[in-house]
Amino acid sequence: MKGCIKSGLTILLIMALTDIRAQVKPGYIFGVNLSTVTLNAKGIISNPETPAGIHFGGSFEIPVTGNFNFNPGIILSAKGSNYKIDSVDFSLSPIYIEVPVIVMYSFGSDIIKISLFAGPYLACGVGGYKIVAGGELTKINYGSGENSDLRSFDAGLNFGAGVNIRGLLISAQYGIGLTNIAPETILFSEMKNKVIGISISSLFTGR
Repeated sequence: MKGCIKSGLTILLIMALTDIRAQVKPGYIFGVNLSTVTLNAKGIISNPETPAGIHFGGSFEIPVTGNFNFNPGIILSAKGSNYKIDSVDFSLSPIYIEVPVIVMYSFGSDIIKISLFAGPYLACGVGGYKIVAGGELTKINYGSGENSDLRSFDAGLNFGAGVNIRGLLISAQYGIGLTNIAPETILFSEMKNKVIGISISSLFTGR
């Protein structure tokens, strides 16, 4: 877990240093997640509920060519799901440090632009909680062993679209996890993150 945090901070530091040497614009991002963690246990596929969470962090805009920009970032993202299996309710609410690597294409006028974007992400679980039978609230234990709840590492793809109004981007995106985050493949065949995100972001232009 500490290694994931260090890696994310290292990426952020590299981007910050790049800002000194190139035309890189830092900014912020804040929004809401509607997430599920799909669960396929021993061939039985559950239908998880979709709770709401938040995400926030920083991003950088790096001009590439023409209407294309490179937009890496680092955000804190709350995900999870609520389940009911064999009349037993439980929930998982993991928190990730996520590093999205986005390529964005924008077109339109100086006042309003349409933006389309896509790219991979890497994520590391750093916190969160679970509610088990009886309503007991405990912290999520990350790892791959018998007593673990989720694997800490996740990777996937993000894609979406937005409207940029005078530098304020309002966007919607879909993130699909490609990594099985189940700690025990014998008990859990497969668990993957799926997230619909609605975000507001802007760049610090210094104006």
